Amino acid sequence: MHYISTRGQPTDTPKTFSQILLEGLAPDGGLYLPHAYPMLGDALLTGLRHRSSVSYADLACEIIGLYATDIPRDDLNTIIKKAYTAEVFGSDDITPIKTLKPGLHLLQCSNGPTLAFKDIAMQFLGHLFEYVLAKSGGELNILGATSGDTGSSAEHAMKGKRGVRVFMLSPAGKMSPFQTAQMFSLQEPNIINIACEGVFDDCQDVVKAVSNDLAFKAKYNIGAVNSINWARIVAQVVYYFKAYFAVTKTNAEKVNFAVPSGNFGNILAGHIARQMGLPIDKLILATNENDVLDEFFKTGKYRPRTSAETRQTSSPSMDISKASNFERFMFDIVGRDSSKIRALWADVDLGAGFDISQTLGLAPLNEKGFISGRSTHTQRLAIIKQVWDTYKVEIDTHTADGLKVAQDHAASITTQVICIETALPAKFEAAVTEALGHAPHRPASFANIEALPQRFIALPADAQAIKQVIQTTTGR
Repeated sequence: MHYISTRGQPTDTPKTFSQILLEGLAPDGGLYLPHAYPMLGDALLTGLRHRSSVSYADLACEIIGLYATDIPRDDLNTIIKKAYTAEVFGSDDITPIKTLKPGLHLLQCSNGPTLAFKDIAMQFLGHLFEYVLAKSGGELNILGATSGDTGSSAEHAMKGKRGVRVFMLSPAGKMSPFQTAQMFSLQEPNIINIACEGVFDDCQDVVKAVSNDLAFKAKYNIGAVNSINWARIVAQVVYYFKAYFAVTKTNAEKVNFAVPSGNFGNILAGHIARQMGLPIDKLILATNENDVLDEFFKTGKYRPRTSAETRQTSSPSMDISKASNFERFMFDIVGRDSSKIRALWADVDLGAGFDISQTLGLAPLNEKGFISGRSTHTQRLAIIKQVWDTYKVEIDTHTADGLKVAQDHAASITTQVICIETALPAKFEAAVTEALGHAPHRPASFANIEALPQRFIALPADAQAIKQVIQTTTGR
């Protein structure tokens, strides 16, 4: 399996999984994707169904192994078995299914160390980085941006890892108190938290600006853990297969996935699973009041918002108006024509956007099985209360967005719906308490986390300022 950039030239030399693992953005500013998705027929799906019944790690090894072909299978198996254990995730099932009613399920992805779905990919990535760096004898300075969950998951996966430092940017005052405490209370010297002025998109722009300085990136070995890193995406593909096999008996059945979407990584993994042959009918994309993606899937117009237009909401991990992984999806939509992606993103980088309704129409979006919707604060709180009153299940605000949009489309859906849970409600205690009238359950290990001493650097969202921190910290 080899990889190409969404913005690359046909003459560019494809790279291996290990080569792109430590890079993040491609040198041309694009994102890496495999030159083709592996296609799985009925026999291969049946084999994966069997693997799923054995263990999550076995299933993960089979699927990730299709993409990480340059890593010896025994080594990959060892890395994956270190990542997916009952000790880390609370059970051997890793991502259990919670059935709310016949035909409606929650995929519980929030049982990891930071109570968010990001842990599933990040635990794998932490062990993978350590393996690759040990082989090369190198070091990696991870530069990332977070709206709340990626940062804590990355830091908890990378803390103490040999040869790795994490420089994590987050929008000052825009995360929940729990999310902030999970990150800023870490005292490990290889974890550097930077609270930036502005919103998540400003942080993400800085990460891209630093990564696009190729000389600086090479000198300081800059890598990524955001979902711009392909290994993050492929690790998330696994739980779509796991969920499908858990709620179906044969490969003839189809299911729908409802996915709260901010940076488009989670639902992109579902798109890839569908392209591989997993029988997904609809991918139901849910946004909050920052509804750039909902607008696109309904109209064909992609109109990123400015920082001033990006709203702070009660589902803050989706307070994003420029979704990085959307470029990977558009690469498939335009027939994998990198010249078209370069033209589209030239407009995006100028703050404009684009409209495919007049050139491609909406047919390609329908063919990929996407439908979408949005949720507001009042609506997500109503869903949280409804789920508690009806099923005695607590959900967080982002999962509520997913269930609300799935409910909106219920009349047009004829097969089972699996909503991907994104976090435990304790991470967003204020909003959940407002909805339920009582505080959500909090695991004992997180009691009073907000009272722990916090360590972070406050800076403007400026690439030069971030470079200075990296230079000072590394002593080079």
